[in-house]
Amino acid sequence: MRTMTEITNIPQGNTPEEVAARRNIIANFYREWKEANPLMRRYNVSLKEYINIRFVSITETCTHASRSYLSTLAVLQLDAILTGAKKVATLPAKNNGNQKPFEKMIVMNYDCPGIGKVKMTVGVRRRTHEKVQYCITAMEV
Repeated sequence: MRTMTEITNIPQGNTPEEVAARRNIIANFYREWKEANPLMRRYNVSLKEYINIRFVSITETCTHASRSYLSTLAVLQLDAILTGAKKVATLPAKNNGNQKPFEKMIVMNYDCPGIGKVKMTVGVRRRTHEKVQYCITAMEV
């Protein structure tokens, strides 16, 4: 089985170039993750259901997680977060473009060694009730 590319030298600053570099790292990581995980999902112990990775997962996470070095590191722990995050709240979905297909958003937290608390938002699709990873970010202290 093919292994994921080792990622080193993640930029830690906040210049537009460094944010863009982190965005590319996250996008490439998801691409490789999808190749290694063709079903594009992981079973979450807390929800007792699968959490799926979809296009919105990648676009939202690339946009938000790339703004922070710690959030970028957190995304690289995708499997652990998908399976181990615990539900802390359920909120109504916002009526904006990206959250429109969801009836509600589940907020989940995961304590990630070396990074700290990580927040994962999971959208619940309207008709199918499919759980979709919406965004992952490290919670700044």
